[in-house]
Amino acid sequence: MATIDLDRHLAAIQQGDADAFARWLAGAEQPLRRSLRAFATEVDGEAVLQETLLRVWQVAPRCTPDDKPNGLLRLGLRIARNLAIDHLRRHRACHVELTEGDAPAVEPTLPDDELRAAIARCRDQLPDRPSAALAARIDNRAADPDRTLAERLGMKLNTFLQNITRARRLLADCLRRNGIELDPEAS
Repeated sequence: MATIDLDRHLAAIQQGDADAFARWLAGAEQPLRRSLRAFATEVDGEAVLQETLLRVWQVAPRCTPDDKPNGLLRLGLRIARNLAIDHLRRHRACHVELTEGDAPAVEPTLPDDELRAAIARCRDQLPDRPSAALAARIDNRAADPDRTLAERLGMKLNTFLQNITRARRLLADCLRRNGIELDPEAS
């Protein structure tokens, strides 16, 4: 896969464009999450990620390009690592000795069109109720809670959640049958 330079969004982010930040985040989220894996047993990775994103948004106006790709992402990776280390120190749980070389070299990648097509084919094969539940959750983009989505579909919350679980399992099985192995840590 080709790597992309997310700094193409930097000028707009520096002007306060939240949509540009969302586009940057679409490419930066997975590298940031992967960079926190070494801390997973000791740190609340989601809390560290959220704090990292807030700080990146706050410091982005002062970020100056250094003629290397992904300067804002590199800054975000450093912020995430430092926040995780601070959390470890505060909780006296530092069982991992980290050195400067431990910072992961992660780069965002372009979307994989073949993977998207395989996912679409597998979604088309889902039974009606799991398909409806999954579509409702995806289309809603976290605007409403699952309870509301379940009500819209005429399902009880537990039924809705069971259909989401079933849809995910069926999608994963279908993708595996099509030769696509999923990262177990990503689910």
